[in-house]
Amino acid sequence: MKRTFTTLLLLFSGWIGYAQEAPVPETRFPDLQGGKTISESVLLFGKSFIGKPYVAHTLEGNAAEQLVVNFQKFDCTTFVESVMGLSFAWHDSQLKATKMSLEETYKRYLTKIRYRNGQLDGYASRLHYFSEWLADNERKGLIRDISRHFPGSMQVSKPVSYMTAATWKYPALQDPAVYKQIVQAEAAISQQAFYFIPKKNLRQAENQLRDGDIIMLTAARTGLDMKHCGFAVWQNGKVYLLHASSDFGMVMLTRQPLIRYVMDNKRLSGIRVARMSPNAQLTALLNE
Repeated sequence: MKRTFTTLLLLFSGWIGYAQEAPVPETRFPDLQGGKTISESVLLFGKSFIGKPYVAHTLEGNAAEQLVVNFQKFDCTTFVESVMGLSFAWHDSQLKATKMSLEETYKRYLTKIRYRNGQLDGYASRLHYFSEWLADNERKGLIRDISRHFPGSMQVSKPVSYMTAATWKYPALQDPAVYKQIVQAEAAISQQAFYFIPKKNLRQAENQLRDGDIIMLTAARTGLDMKHCGFAVWQNGKVYLLHASSDFGMVMLTRQPLIRYVMDNKRLSGIRVARMSPNAQLTALLNE
């Protein structure tokens, strides 16, 4: 099975395209294996992409919404989704016998992660705002929002309107029907309170973070819930962020610890934290 997964990764590494496309060229890719836990696999797969370029809006610009599979360039969200999908697909294949190929398993997990209720149904079905992304994936059983359990966390409500206030960034919103759907999504998100850890309280919360936790950096600006995301990595007694960095143009570990990274950035107000579901909860998720 491990050899099969390595072969799959060899194929995936050269695939800049979509789930419907074939054949896939074979190119060199590191000989990877997943870890014992999903969180261990997150770090293994995530670190394998260090140095890959950051490219903004990697899912935009298609005539019709389709499942984009891309292991050659990432924005912060597609980096998190791709690593999650690989980790779930790896452990799913270890837990149960299936006739589904690992490639197909990965695509199905990626669809489940990226789209509302796991259903690709046009541009507006994509989980564009991380508040909804987090809540939707928690309902699916893939992750848990654990922000409220950290010392110093607080509950807030924040209206969102970033996409509809900046339609020039999102060509799909020129369609009145799509625009209306995004307006409705924003209205629903705006009504939901959430917990986060303000930057002033991060030091007291740090020790409860674990390797592989999903870190969502909350935005200080009005109209936007989360500005950035990545994975927690413990190193030399401190937590760092493994992420696709727009500032440095590539996938990397932050040069300074997470707390300093957030404290020094005026555009950030704090963090939210999600934890991957244990291996045992994967069974039958794709069939729900």
